Amino acid sequence: MLTNQPATGFFGAEVETDLSQLEAEVAILGVPHGWPYPTRGTTAGCADAPDAVRHRSERQARFRDHWDFDLDGPMTLRPMADAGDVPGEAGDGAGNSARTSEAVVSIVRRGAIPICIGGDDSVTIPVIRGLADRGPITVVQVDAHLDFRDEVDGVREGYSSPMRRASEMAHVERIIQVGLRGVGSARPADVEDARAAGNVLVTARELHERGVAWVVDQIPTDARVFVAFDCDGLDPSVFPAVSAQAPGGLSYVEGLLLLRGIGARLVGAVFTEYVPAFDVNDVSALVMSRLISALVAK
Repeated sequence: MLTNQPATGFFGAEVETDLSQLEAEVAILGVPHGWPYPTRGTTAGCADAPDAVRHRSERQARFRDHWDFDLDGPMTLRPMADAGDVPGEAGDGAGNSARTSEAVVSIVRRGAIPICIGGDDSVTIPVIRGLADRGPITVVQVDAHLDFRDEVDGVREGYSSPMRRASEMAHVERIIQVGLRGVGSARPADVEDARAAGNVLVTARELHERGVAWVVDQIPTDARVFVAFDCDGLDPSVFPAVSAQAPGGLSYVEGLLLLRGIGARLVGAVFTEYVPAFDVNDVSALVMSRLISALVAK
């Protein structure tokens, strides 16, 4: 049982923190804490994201079954429960990771699809680890950054390493990285290693030139897809409340079409790197709640 119970569930969903009793097709799971680096940075504010997104989604919940022009039909969501937050502490990387994987395993064993709200991008590692029973999986990462560092300041499971760690997991069959641009923590050797691992690297420029349909075509039709959505993969004009803005990212519509294109292949998702303290008028929280609702719509 998860002890951190939110006051209200995402999009008005029933709150069910006893995962042994979970009865839903989709389970929303807050993961506030990941594996921190020794030097505390701006991503520390990501721990406030799950509650901020839930709060913003309340206003949209009133419009369920209304016509949604993003979906070209009524806004009808799959049966959904909110599993609350994984309990954690800012400095307890190992404990946060273990509890996160355990919660994801419990959700999967109840037959539900885990949709996780981080937290910084380090939470992606234990979430993917918890999907071992659903493998082999294809990871579709939306991110401005490669996230293929082996270690940073002695930490191997921090927010710069999720795709490196995912590539080492036996149940991860392939990784498609979308939206890459600008300059981040990746060194030339990291790019070479990602390509040597067989990762498909799609820059934001390529996506803009070739279109979302071309990217969706890179995903095998029979794949089991996990979405790792770092919100800085979106352009700052769409989602400004992140710690590492990079111009030239995906538009809202491109992000929406990519998620909708995955369809029934979805086995799980995690949305990360939203910093509520940087949000103005809850615009970024609105975008995330809209993307999640579109991902789990019927």
